[in-house]
Amino acid sequence: MIPQSFIQDLLNRVDIVDVVGRYVQLKKGGANYMGLCPFHNEKSPSFTVSPTKQFYHCFGCGAHGTAIGFLIDYSGQGFVDAVKDLAQGVGMIVPENDDKIPPAQRAEQQARSLALSEAMSQACDYYRKQLRAAPRAIDYLKARGLSGEIAARYGMGFAPDGWDNLRSIFPDYDNLALVESGLVIDRSDEDGANRKRYDRFRDRIMFPIRNTKGQVIGFGGRVLDKGEPKYLNSPETPLFQKGSELYGLFEARLAIRDAGYALVTEGYMDVVALAQHGFAQAVATLGTACTPTHVHKLLRQTDHVIFSFDGDSAGRRAARRALDACLPYATDDKMIQFLFLPTEHDPDSFVRERGAPAFDQEVRDAMPLSQFLLKEVTDNVDLQTPEGRARAQFDAKPLLQAMPASSLRLQIVRGLAQLTQSTPSEIEGLFELLQPVARKRAAPPKAHRSAPIGLEWQIMRILVSQPQLALQIDDDAAVALLDSAAEHGEMLGHLIGTCQAMGEQANFAALAEQLRSGGEDFDTLIADVAQSTESDIDVLRQELAGAIRQTRLKLIKLEFERLAANGLGTPEAVQRYRELTQQKEAIQRATEEEIAKR
Repeated sequence: MIPQSFIQDLLNRVDIVDVVGRYVQLKKGGANYMGLCPFHNEKSPSFTVSPTKQFYHCFGCGAHGTAIGFLIDYSGQGFVDAVKDLAQGVGMIVPENDDKIPPAQRAEQQARSLALSEAMSQACDYYRKQLRAAPRAIDYLKARGLSGEIAARYGMGFAPDGWDNLRSIFPDYDNLALVESGLVIDRSDEDGANRKRYDRFRDRIMFPIRNTKGQVIGFGGRVLDKGEPKYLNSPETPLFQKGSELYGLFEARLAIRDAGYALVTEGYMDVVALAQHGFAQAVATLGTACTPTHVHKLLRQTDHVIFSFDGDSAGRRAARRALDACLPYATDDKMIQFLFLPTEHDPDSFVRERGAPAFDQEVRDAMPLSQFLLKEVTDNVDLQTPEGRARAQFDAKPLLQAMPASSLRLQIVRGLAQLTQSTPSEIEGLFELLQPVARKRAAPPKAHRSAPIGLEWQIMRILVSQPQLALQIDDDAAVALLDSAAEHGEMLGHLIGTCQAMGEQANFAALAEQLRSGGEDFDTLIADVAQSTESDIDVLRQELAGAIRQTRLKLIKLEFERLAANGLGTPEAVQRYRELTQQKEAIQRATEEEIAKR
């Protein structure tokens, strides 16, 4: 787990304007920067980035967060990956409890990774320039129905024929990074003699593969004419693991959000052909079966994923592997579907021959995961016999065991029970499903907590805006605030404790990031501060002191009322009345002195 102190230090060093500016065109507008929101379509900029708060906020769709949150939401990275990305940019090394790698070795690994990344970027630029000067390659792409705009959007290029063309951009052609990145191949005899180095990609259309940060990490190359292999991919490298990456995901992110779903295909040409016909939300696996990592990465971008497969037997096998990869993530709030094209078509040929409307209808008719699962386990058995029904249950057992307990799993269990003449409870018991849904009582709904108002809201808002001011809240003041907070005492106590633990270096962005990881209780408050104008810290310090005085006066008034209701018949009650009077007068004097200073 990454220490919170490191997160705070990182956010103090990172400039969110620089981070967001890599992906969004920003213009200065007053104290903030403005741009078109990357999370929804808009024509007038409502997306603001505050350099003082180190926070972004969109007045259109409500998206907001720190530099870490932006990378998570924009690129689909996990929290740890986003932190590592930012840390690398400012020369920080992320500490990890289970990390035994010495700092010097870690720095060496980072330098090596940077060298590989720079080599891939240079090669990509080279291939793109070569395409512009290759009429044969351009004619091929035009014949496939692709425009120059699509080729440019996906950074497509051309590797000319020849053994060592990359020597022209890499004077040190013997550099180890060229082999480690997969750009060149090193061959030698068994005894190590007659060593020969040559370009891996020759006379091929080049498809650069980008990670979620937009960095080129690999290539796919397609032959122009007949030849084997038709597609040649980069080998596994420190930058590129086929089971973790998806072609076109970087380019498709905004389109996925706009369309409301991601479309997964099996090839590079499928992706660019679909994009040419208006389906820019398409991505592709990289010559390998769909993995759970692929599914997890997609579901960070959208709650709706559609897998498109050829209708032949190979397509069915690929679909089954995708089904297996999806099951751990098949929950009630996710929609996963499977699209099977006619046997003679892949998405590229289908959309070129029949057009976008016909393909869109195929998408609309895609088969839900539940239907595909039941079809897989019942298609080749005779449900009219006990043996056939038992076989269907046998095949379904590992699939249902791989699913989390959910209403969706219950619906599939019910469907299987009906097909196999059983009951849902019998299926769950026979399959030994964890947390059986059919037999357990539903949990009571979570109580809705109203938002804080009045003094509570004012105090919390001040602390979120300037968390270092929490250090002026002593124990007596904290007790008073929590005693008066009523419904939101736990929330206020958590906020005060968190702010004080962060110390004098605390700021809005670091606090917002820490509160975000703890749930949504503070989300409305953070959004309110994010979209408000910056307040002077001295003014907020006075407001906080005033709010604490008002809180104490409120508690004194309540105790006065209790004493009056019970009468002042005892010496203790009289003494307490005098103490409260003195406290009230002291608070009033402090208030008058504060006003006089202004």
